[in-house]
Amino acid sequence: MQKSLKDIFKDIPNIDPRSAQFLINALEKNNIDGFDYIEYKQALGALAALDIDEATAFKSAFATASMMGLSKDKLLKTANFYLKVLQQERSQFDKAVEQQVQRQVAGKQKEGKAVVLAIQSKKDKISQLQSEILQHQEQIVRLQDEIESSKDKIGTTKSNFEQTYGIIEKAILSDIDKVQVYLK
Repeated sequence: MQKSLKDIFKDIPNIDPRSAQFLINALEKNNIDGFDYIEYKQALGALAALDIDEATAFKSAFATASMMGLSKDKLLKTANFYLKVLQQERSQFDKAVEQQVQRQVAGKQKEGKAVVLAIQSKKDKISQLQSEILQHQEQIVRLQDEIESSKDKIGTTKSNFEQTYGIIEKAILSDIDKVQVYLK
């Protein structure tokens, strides 16, 4: 049987390693004692390595798991529990992204607007303030670059997380469907 939870989802294409590790850490932290969906999923991974067809793997893993006290009901309940853990992590991640947007983008946008106002007021003093105006204009460019860079970084992180979340969620939901089909 596999020892690491990250091995459960390692062969899924397009998974962002950083986001996957973040979500896997949450699953590990909330892993229920005893044999449940996580251990069942690990058993499936071990059987997949043996090139066993999916239906047989699901049935074989369940046969072993049922000897350890795992029922179909408990398997489905624990799979849904882990989906809720992922959903909670997504919610916390979304809040953290929003805080980053507020701190890194909105604050700089506000600062940029203030600089524009400073430029306008200094234009009234044209000759003596021309050098100061140039400095502020350069600051606006830097701020716009920082804003775009921050937006790109946050967007990439969010996109990677959303993609990974969707992949893992889809895998668990697929397993739930397969449990319903294969374990009658």
